[in-house]
Amino acid sequence: MNFYYWLVYHLSRILARFFLGFHIIHRDHIIQTGPVILAMNHQSYFDPPLAGNACDRAIYFLAKKSLLKAPVLGWLLPKLNVIPVELERTDRSALKALIRILRAEQAVLVFPEGSRTPDGNLQSALPGLGLVITKTRAPVVPMRIFGAFEAWPIGGKIRLWRRISIVVGDPIYFSDADFEGGRDLYARLSRRVMDAIAALQLPARKIDNAGIDNRFARSPSGSIFRE
Repeated sequence: MNFYYWLVYHLSRILARFFLGFHIIHRDHIIQTGPVILAMNHQSYFDPPLAGNACDRAIYFLAKKSLLKAPVLGWLLPKLNVIPVELERTDRSALKALIRILRAEQAVLVFPEGSRTPDGNLQSALPGLGLVITKTRAPVVPMRIFGAFEAWPIGGKIRLWRRISIVVGDPIYFSDADFEGGRDLYARLSRRVMDAIAALQLPARKIDNAGIDNRFARSPSGSIFRE
């Protein structure tokens, strides 16, 4: 991590814990070395930094080009491993950048839906993720975020004190057989990942004798980033 990434990484952990009750469930499923695609549903602008907290190393993000035109963000985002992408069309340069980064054995965050959900529900996956998987054969770690839409919906204001959680699923590894098929290969691979994301759910609430919700109990070390 460069200094700016390290600073934002740790600062976002503190702020997310205090203002959003943020938790990562099954963080031990994350592949911490080698090439990996973190694939998550997209609910709000909170998603990239919160997903980044699942990794012990720096990861690369996609962000729409218009954000890099803002005075402060245009200076900061490139230092946070942000790759600009044109959302109005298929941005081949962004896809090539993802492929290049994965071949360098780094980690990338991808939103299969392509954009934030307008209503909080999951959307269909776009074929771009399938293309990246085909070109790199990188494993995918499905992740699902809950509560971020309620905390910061499209066109809405930030609402603090809303609990946000990320559930991490088992990694998906691909064999040669997964890449056999016709013209719908990219779409099929993207759907497979999106189905894995949709299958992730929050654990059931468990109330102890003292009336305390233990669903997100602290680990013995006191960390809220539950393994």
